[in-house]
Amino acid sequence: MVFKMNHKASILLLFLGSVNLTMCAAQPAAQQSMAVQTISSFPIPSNVTFAERPISLERYDMRERYDREQMSIAYSQSSSLLILKRANRYFPIIEPLLKKNGIPDDFKYLAVVESNLDTRAKSPVGAVGLWQLMPKTAQELGLEVNDEVDERYHIEKATVAACKYLKIGYIKYKDWATVAASYNGGMGRISTEKSQQQVGDFFDMLLTAETSRYVFKILAMKQFMEKPQYYGYVMQHDDFYPTISSSTETVSGSVEDWATWALQHDITYFQLKDFNIWLRDRKLSNPSKKEYQIEIPKKSDLIFNSSNFKVHNPAWLGQK
Repeated sequence: MVFKMNHKASILLLFLGSVNLTMCAAQPAAQQSMAVQTISSFPIPSNVTFAERPISLERYDMRERYDREQMSIAYSQSSSLLILKRANRYFPIIEPLLKKNGIPDDFKYLAVVESNLDTRAKSPVGAVGLWQLMPKTAQELGLEVNDEVDERYHIEKATVAACKYLKIGYIKYKDWATVAASYNGGMGRISTEKSQQQVGDFFDMLLTAETSRYVFKILAMKQFMEKPQYYGYVMQHDDFYPTISSSTETVSGSVEDWATWALQHDITYFQLKDFNIWLRDRKLSNPSKKEYQIEIPKKSDLIFNSSNFKVHNPAWLGQK
């Protein structure tokens, strides 16, 4: 920005500058030195695992692709800290559903990469929720998506829908890393490129920059979340977000005004929408009389209580 300056202002700035220089000159040399924070790289492992498959990182491109994502996660401090805090609340929900549906536990890191575990996440192209499902894909997987109800925001239902997609991918590719890549790039694109490039492994394929980086983001995120202290992240018990208990109320008809409904159930409209993000309007028409389970948060859990929750993964605690 360019500023116009009058003569008096110019003289004042020159005076202040000379005073500053004089003060600096009067300070001891030790005090004039600037404290510079050390910026460190991190050793690159020779191999990692994904869904129990050992993946070697010894090839130069594999090593460098992994390192790029490792550095990005380690030095995106605010995002990475939020991920750890949120994981304490959402991993206990996601993990049992992955197991129940026959999906390797490592796919919880795919949800992390997709949304940073932000339940309200929405991409520029319209994918939403923890699993960033597109409207058409979500509907094909059995979710309701309209102006009043969008089950892509429903953590449990969206997780089950994502599991369906991943299972279809595994039937097709018989390799979980390739399945993970197809979640980003689409099965059609992955299958076409696999055939045209005449390769059998995702790691040997030339893909778009986003899809090429995608699996390495998951691999690096897994390493980071398994031992954040290694990357300098120091977390204490009270830093994490607790799971909040709730009861459910069945709604099988229309609701003219959710704010009124909330007050009748001794919660605020904000709390209703915060625990039922998939309710997207102020009302519910429900002409088919479908049953919906509405979560009502437990009053006592709404006040943070350090002794009322435990850290889901003890490995997240402690110092480097």
